[in-house]
Amino acid sequence: MSQLDLVIRGGSIVDGTGAAAKTADIGVTNGEITEVGKISSKGKQEIDASGALVTPGFVDIHTHYDGQATWSNRMSPSSNHGVTTVVMGNCGVGFAPCWKTDHNILIELMEGVEDIPGAALNEGLSWEWESFPEYMDYLDKRQFDMDIGAQLPHAAMRVFVMGERGANREPATADDIAKMRQLTAEAMQAGAIGFSSSRTINHRSSKGAHTPSLTAESQELVGIAQGIKDAGKGVIEMISDFDDIEEEFANLEAMMQTSNAAMSISLAQGISPHGWKKLMSKIEAANSAGMEMRGQVATRGIGILMGYSTTLNPFLTRPSYMEVAGLPLAERVIALRDPARKAKILAEQPSRGFDRMFTRMADGKKLWDLGDPPNYEPTPEESLYARGQAEGRDPWELTYELLLENDGKTILYSPFANYADGDLEACREMIMHEHTIMGLGDGGAHVGTICDASFATTQLAHWGRDRSRGSLIALPHLVKTQTRDTARAVGLNDRGELVPGQRADINIIDFENLRVRAPEMVYDLPSGAGRLQQQADGYLATIVKGMVTYEKAQPTDNLPGRLIRGAT
Repeated sequence: MSQLDLVIRGGSIVDGTGAAAKTADIGVTNGEITEVGKISSKGKQEIDASGALVTPGFVDIHTHYDGQATWSNRMSPSSNHGVTTVVMGNCGVGFAPCWKTDHNILIELMEGVEDIPGAALNEGLSWEWESFPEYMDYLDKRQFDMDIGAQLPHAAMRVFVMGERGANREPATADDIAKMRQLTAEAMQAGAIGFSSSRTINHRSSKGAHTPSLTAESQELVGIAQGIKDAGKGVIEMISDFDDIEEEFANLEAMMQTSNAAMSISLAQGISPHGWKKLMSKIEAANSAGMEMRGQVATRGIGILMGYSTTLNPFLTRPSYMEVAGLPLAERVIALRDPARKAKILAEQPSRGFDRMFTRMADGKKLWDLGDPPNYEPTPEESLYARGQAEGRDPWELTYELLLENDGKTILYSPFANYADGDLEACREMIMHEHTIMGLGDGGAHVGTICDASFATTQLAHWGRDRSRGSLIALPHLVKTQTRDTARAVGLNDRGELVPGQRADINIIDFENLRVRAPEMVYDLPSGAGRLQQQADGYLATIVKGMVTYEKAQPTDNLPGRLIRGAT
């Protein structure tokens, strides 16, 4: 009997199929799972997983590593959380196709939409491509700590085809649409996972311009869908405000019917506690009509992280804070500890135009100390408003002083989605729905304000073990939703399950000690720009294509990840 490359022995296997846990060994040869059961053969490498949870590697289909993948081999923070495959190019933004004259347009768009510093993008991007196939060829030469799939972004293609007319959201002509159809087919044939677009007013460039795809007309969307049909492969990812839900769904259904492609759309609970259910009912109706549409949902609240080290804080635009805002953090903390400056800042109001965010915090009722480990389902009694009331103090004074703790590195949390009820019951309902998939983590984006690439760890630890404010969710379901389901949703059939014939992308987890750590700012982007990083405890090993890439949270020298060329 031939020797196996790797044997993982005695773990509690939750295999991604939804089946109950079982104790077994896993054998790996040439990066593929070849045996699951009692294995007598020896492996060239053996890992004792006794007492540990063994799962497939997590597949995160909503990231924005489009820039990071061109300058880094490691897709952190995602790689800190058991993710072994990511899909980037979501929300219609990316860096290909792009003429040399349009670099700034796409950089400003990515900077505004996804909060990635323009200085980092200007220094980090090599721009050794113009067309989308050339971008894929560039990535194809690189090595990563996980596999990476790319999507064709609508905004980039629109500017590539239409120039300033596209950036200014003018209607596409018949010739424009024919060219977009051709480029879409070309991208799918070059290995794009799919096509993505944004139709939300929240997506603006760093100069305030709406994303070029915001008002693309039905003819343009259908023309692009025809390009997917021409190629015979590819999925569609969309985000929309759904201001006119009937008209917008008619556009999306026309795209699916034309392309015969699966589609996922962003789905979250907004200010209205039950507004998302109307959208969910439309998704259900589309599936009943024979289309394959899924709501892409989050495992927890989506919220702004604020502190003196991050991009935003509650005092950012008060004039007396602005006087010291440019100081290095250590010097700023000294200045902010001055009683006279503190009194002046607390007596001031946010500058006009910036007050809407802080109004959303409702005088601290929607603001919490995130803590370490982070608490992503805090109670109303734990809000800074309630704490201030209980201590007989002004909530903003309490907030000001709290932010000065830990040398100014304390981080506050203000969820703007999935927390209208003050708990995560809406998330639980979305996670359990048959027509949803996990997503929206935005790894690689919102680098100074949001750090949700840790969703996969929250998924297991919070919902599978720790939740005290409501029901838990069975571990086999939680694993399946982040492995098999996400992989199949984007046409990746070779991963997501621990069964023979599948890729050996595997996590070995100390489940009892699995936890998300507090996010922190690090300064490792090109140009020295900062970003939020978040680690985790409990990952004993992460394995990509049969090679250990992380061992007890520490990277190895192995970089077996590669660009994915389309459906597998």
